[in-house]
Amino acid sequence: MKRLSLVVRIAASAALVALCLTGQTKKHEYSKREKAFYADPALVDFVNPGLTITINSAKISSAGVISVTYTLTDPSGLPLDAAGANTPGAVSLAYVAGYIPKGQEQYVAYTVSQATGPVLGTITRPDFELGSPATQVAPGQYQYTFTAKAPSGFDPTVTNTVAVAGNRALTSFNLGTSYAGATFNFVPSGAAVTVTRDVIRTQSCNTCHDSLAFHGGYAQGMPMCVLCHQPQNADPTTGNSLDAKVFFHSLHMGSSLPTVVGTKTTPGVPYEIIGYMNSVNNFSTVIDPAMAQRCEVCHSQTTGAAQAKAFLLEPSRAACGACHNDIDFATGFSTGPEVNHPGGPQADDTQCMNCHIPQGEMPFDASIMGAHVVPTDTAATYPQNPDTLLAGINLKITSVTNTSAGQTPTVNFTLQDNKGNNIAVSSTTSVSFTMAGPTTDYGYTNFGSGTTATPGYVTESVTAPACSSGGACSYTFTHAIPAGSTGTYTIGGEARTTMTVLAGTTAAQTVELGAMNPVVNFSVDGSAVAPRRTVIAEANCNNCHVALSLHGGLRNNVEYCVLCHNPSNTDASARATAVVASDKALPPQGINFNLLVHRIHDGVNAAADGGGPKNPYIVVGYMGSHNDFSGTLYPAMNGAGDATDLQNCSMCHVNSTEQNDLPLMGNLNQVLDPQGWINPVSPISSACSGCHVSKPEAAHFLANTDSLGESCTVCHAAGAQFAVDAVHAQ
Repeated sequence: MKRLSLVVRIAASAALVALCLTGQTKKHEYSKREKAFYADPALVDFVNPGLTITINSAKISSAGVISVTYTLTDPSGLPLDAAGANTPGAVSLAYVAGYIPKGQEQYVAYTVSQATGPVLGTITRPDFELGSPATQVAPGQYQYTFTAKAPSGFDPTVTNTVAVAGNRALTSFNLGTSYAGATFNFVPSGAAVTVTRDVIRTQSCNTCHDSLAFHGGYAQGMPMCVLCHQPQNADPTTGNSLDAKVFFHSLHMGSSLPTVVGTKTTPGVPYEIIGYMNSVNNFSTVIDPAMAQRCEVCHSQTTGAAQAKAFLLEPSRAACGACHNDIDFATGFSTGPEVNHPGGPQADDTQCMNCHIPQGEMPFDASIMGAHVVPTDTAATYPQNPDTLLAGINLKITSVTNTSAGQTPTVNFTLQDNKGNNIAVSSTTSVSFTMAGPTTDYGYTNFGSGTTATPGYVTESVTAPACSSGGACSYTFTHAIPAGSTGTYTIGGEARTTMTVLAGTTAAQTVELGAMNPVVNFSVDGSAVAPRRTVIAEANCNNCHVALSLHGGLRNNVEYCVLCHNPSNTDASARATAVVASDKALPPQGINFNLLVHRIHDGVNAAADGGGPKNPYIVVGYMGSHNDFSGTLYPAMNGAGDATDLQNCSMCHVNSTEQNDLPLMGNLNQVLDPQGWINPVSPISSACSGCHVSKPEAAHFLANTDSLGESCTVCHAAGAQFAVDAVHAQ
């Protein structure tokens, strides 16, 4: 019996090990962004969370009956039961069908419904088919017959497209909801598909939107978007077009639309779309982080889209009028801040390309690239004419000497244009260097007299540097590295100049141009140089911003930003000069980098979170400017299509620093937050309070902080029940 018992125990142990190993294997099929990564392996092995939709075939009968066959599987390829009876989680589905008429480029929908509004009356527009049962033809395989039919006499030789999108509800397992969608092109006659609608690829959108989806997750990716967002589609309440080439342009222009801006005599009108359940979707505050003139951010030439050059080769009144929406092409007149159409009235689109060629020889002409070029981008856009464009400005720190504690460091540097020609400091608008330290955490080092307005750092303007005939310059700080300093300190630089593009011509434009900020680290006590921890990557910022540049073009390197945006800094030095009276009545606003960046990007979420923050996040800037970030619409989306989704920390953070830096952060400096619920606030609490702004959340931070510090790592460290990555997973 003992031997048998031992055998049973060994077998049971082996089974348990096998189950754990199986679970671990299954678990690690998922990314850290998914709840399944953190779930119990046995649960994950049972549920197999996720959803894949594969369209196998589609057809239209001679009677116009449209049908599609598709397969539902989990990420392992195992079939799913849509009803949720035989596999965990019911799958809800939506279906769309349309075709591209012969000689045309955009879809016409088969699946339609009627909508009524005061401006357009009752219209027929594209829609989903929802809720109709599909027939199961094999495990995981279904056939759906559309309610809509192709009209009598339909053309069987043109491209038809069907889309199937859906969601798998796994919330009862605490595994969220899985979303998926697919499209399928076919020609009813059986011929090969040769015509597609492929102007912008989803990957271009996802550089900012992360996971392009809309309508509760029933619209996934651009191939499905363009099925419905075509000329049939409009909002009957406002009269606004929902055709992609109009709607998408207008949406991204948002606050810059001429009709939103208005004129001195005519107030602006909000750009709104009335959506599902009469929801009011106001896009009037949208600011394109890349600048809307940079057409190729969306119209990328590197994704392989078949019609990637359509924006260059097919200008139209609808597409151009979506941004320049106060131009009446029937009359040629402007009703707002835009100038009248120089080409006069246009009855159709046939003449557009005569003036609006893809690209001319010079910027700022009527060509499509020229009319949209950002002045600071001219050298990259027009490399064939470098002598007429921006010469550029490049600041390089070649070395720093006199770097011991108590010494005044000397910065050796060069200042040159893009061709390597030296630029005299006297010909620039400004050249400055900023010193801060130690790199363990900036903020509370006192650099002596005259630095009360720059807590934790000192900035000095370079007016008369010593320069050799070869362009090697040096500048010695008047402020010293404080006596007794230890560790690594940092010096960064900035330079700006005014240049004229196309000088001496009628198209001349004066541009403020800033140099990239060089940053150099050095030891002040002979210890090894230890740069500040890297938290985010500039390249990640530029996925959305393209060329991140702030403070009049002076600051464009996050390693430089953190020198000033440190734990001890606020907008106190500017708040006294605030142009808005109510700003003067409030205490200073904290501007530590992680607080500032989280709060800016959280925008509309923070304003509504649990009763909202103690005060709106308003920063008083240069010349007392009022900068209210409460309306910021962060563009990232979750699988359901809800925007302003900040749960994918990796869009900004590198190397999971939002999680891995947590133990380190407990040793960082206290953060000034005079308008927050807690001031000063402990470092981990400060970072989290950038998004979690409500009073109850502040109480949670305070309750878990005492004289020994913060206890955040007990619950939120890697591997803990409420690890940072785990609670942000979807």
